[in-house]
Amino acid sequence: MAVTSVLLIAGCSGTSPDEGAADASGLENFMEQDLEFGACDPSIVGSQPPVPEIIEVAEKTECATLEVPMDYEDLDGQTIDIAVTRNAATGEDRIGSVVLNPGGPGVQATTFSPLIAALWAGGPVTERFDIVGFDPRGVGLTEPAVDCYTDEERDADEPLAALGAWTEESARAIVEKCADGSGGAEMLAHLGTRDVARDMDVLRAALGDEKLTYAGASYGTRLGAVYAEMFPQNVRALVLDGAVDPLKNTADRRVQLSAGLQASFQRFADFCATQAACPLGTDPAQATIAAQNLLRPLVDEPLLSTDGREVGFLAAGEGIISGLYAEASWPAVIAGLTELQAGRPDALLALRDGYYGRTESGEYANDYEALFAINCLDEERLTADEMTALGNQLNESVPFLDPGITPATQDGCEFWPTEPTLGFPYATGVEGLPEVLVTSVTGDPVTPHEGGISLAETLDARLLTIDGNQHGSFASRNECVDGVVADYLVDLELPDEGARCAL
Repeated sequence: MAVTSVLLIAGCSGTSPDEGAADASGLENFMEQDLEFGACDPSIVGSQPPVPEIIEVAEKTECATLEVPMDYEDLDGQTIDIAVTRNAATGEDRIGSVVLNPGGPGVQATTFSPLIAALWAGGPVTERFDIVGFDPRGVGLTEPAVDCYTDEERDADEPLAALGAWTEESARAIVEKCADGSGGAEMLAHLGTRDVARDMDVLRAALGDEKLTYAGASYGTRLGAVYAEMFPQNVRALVLDGAVDPLKNTADRRVQLSAGLQASFQRFADFCATQAACPLGTDPAQATIAAQNLLRPLVDEPLLSTDGREVGFLAAGEGIISGLYAEASWPAVIAGLTELQAGRPDALLALRDGYYGRTESGEYANDYEALFAINCLDEERLTADEMTALGNQLNESVPFLDPGITPATQDGCEFWPTEPTLGFPYATGVEGLPEVLVTSVTGDPVTPHEGGISLAETLDARLLTIDGNQHGSFASRNECVDGVVADYLVDLELPDEGARCAL
């Protein structure tokens, strides 16, 4: 199985959710700190799409640093500087802040929040709320940030050791390598979602909000659900978009995700077959075989891109996956596969580079490394037999990405400095939680709709079903979805049971 970043957001494990229950005692100095907002890092503007109205909003973004303890059991020990962004409410009747998380884990919210502020501009949410993002510990502009690979190693798909084939030697080496670049082994031991949820409660207090108003996408639904479990009394409103299923363990969640990718690929194949020239042929039932015929040769014989990079099975597969995230990108996948058919990998490589935020100069953000490190603290550790069984299940669940090689038997997180800390299942039996809104797209490729149904049932939340083919709905500028979200965030009004929107 080609192990890509989207196949790593699965499941959970570790200590019981009751262990290390949230406790604010002794945190007063952190909770009461003043956030001094001022000028931002140039990347806040530079990372935005080149759209004038988005750039204009990004240029008005303010930035600050939130100090949090590295270890909540040692409040006098080392601290972490959390990067925070704010786009101030445009109206006078301000309610508070909406804190955002775009997912990953490992995606920067400091660059995401100005984008959402721009997309929601002119509506009631940006009028009544500050739009706030923060880069979770280990991520983006937060210091220290996870750093395990050079840009050259990322270009060569060094992470996860060639199709995920970890060895004991490489699994031991990655811990040392990440520790050296990320502030030490202690930092690696305190990157999990439960620590981030505690950070978010410190941020809530530092922002001056009595209760948290939050909107999280993809992995952000996991963070929101864990916060709800740990701090239900501090919740005002939660919008959870594109849900990670809180009831599925690591292996089951990865299988669920893989099946979602295959279903999305099949819908793409149905579309492709209606186009003038489809590189997968005119029979959608044969599309998986056609994709395999294009991808499998790259396992042994990568192609060279025009900039001299080798493009193998993993990079080409990542290009396809990135294009499945939204139906609007399907034509770009067709173009990429058409070029691949002619022996040219550049179009698929461009999709892959866009997904990872690779700059024209060859620089990467640290989202992939942060994703790996955070998941080492959230996910179950699997034995060799479990790894083999899971590899076979994944190949069966997403056959268009089956590389035809023996599944890996080594868990890359086995030698991490501490055991996982999330706990499975999580966010169950939460008492005292206000009503929550879960939004879920029926054709979501990486957080399938069944996960949204499960999260809504687990939190006794209201589910908004959205008909469409894309991952999440936050950035869709859809009048129906935006209206439901605004009514909930501003007035705490939920949609009717069974409500639906269409993208």
